Amino acid sequence: MKIAIIGAGAGIGLQSVAQALKKGHTVTALSTHTDQIQNHPRLIKINGSATSAIDLKLAIKDSDAVLITVGTKNKKATTLFSDIAKTLLSVTDDLNFLAPVLVVTGFGAGESKNYLSFFMRMVISLFLKEQYIDKTIMEKLITNSALKWEIIRPGMLTNRNATQVYKAIPELKKGMKVGKISRTDVAQFLINEAENPGMLYQYVALTN
Repeated sequence: MKIAIIGAGAGIGLQSVAQALKKGHTVTALSTHTDQIQNHPRLIKINGSATSAIDLKLAIKDSDAVLITVGTKNKKATTLFSDIAKTLLSVTDDLNFLAPVLVVTGFGAGESKNYLSFFMRMVISLFLKEQYIDKTIMEKLITNSALKWEIIRPGMLTNRNATQVYKAIPELKKGMKVGKISRTDVAQFLINEAENPGMLYQYVALTN
């Protein structure tokens, strides 16, 4: 299948590219830093921005699934995530896009903020507050659209190797525990879900 990975130059996106290619898929990778992605016969690299309608349309056109894995190290107020969502909705409307779109935000966005551990509540409040405010807006824009969406909310991300033993929790429950998860495990979930989307229209928390 053909998978478009938006935000493919680092982190979850870069891991997703590697795993998709390993499983025999054709990948279109959009990133502002495509030089960090190794070349491959089944890889198309687009050096561009997820907030550019031209770049995004080129990346997702004719794709069987789209993974939105964009992150940022900017801890100041940002509209990056909501801008991506707005661009995505415009582009998919123009394309009459019907394939699944899997969007990575984070546990702590939207209603999940009420289920954070005390430690994670403090981390987000002190270091990631502005990011999560905008991720919440992104979620609302996506889930109120006509897209075949899925929101993926991983816990605290690590660079550990894949464990292949993680939990995908599709509903918020009192007492639920969402802790750390490796970027590699998140990527594995994304590729598996792109192949067989079984959690569409759900908010999926990921944790080891």
